[in-house]
Amino acid sequence: MEDLWTQVGNVGFPMVMAFYLLVRMEPLIKELQKSVTLLTVVVARLGGLDYQEAKGLLEGKGVSK
Repeated sequence: MEDLWTQVGNVGFPMVMAFYLLVRMEPLIKELQKSVTLLTVVVARLGGLDYQEAKGLLEGKGVSK
């Protein structure tokens, strides 16, 4: 029985903390994704590309003219 509590302490606590932090960080990660998308559009327009062309470059499709 003591081994069970030791295992819960060694494995359970890190699992609970990882889940808690993931739930807490999810909104921040979504906001960062929006910022990256916006910056991609801005940089593409400054470089003379539209968003679809920039997206194609990121996906490895090349630029179609």
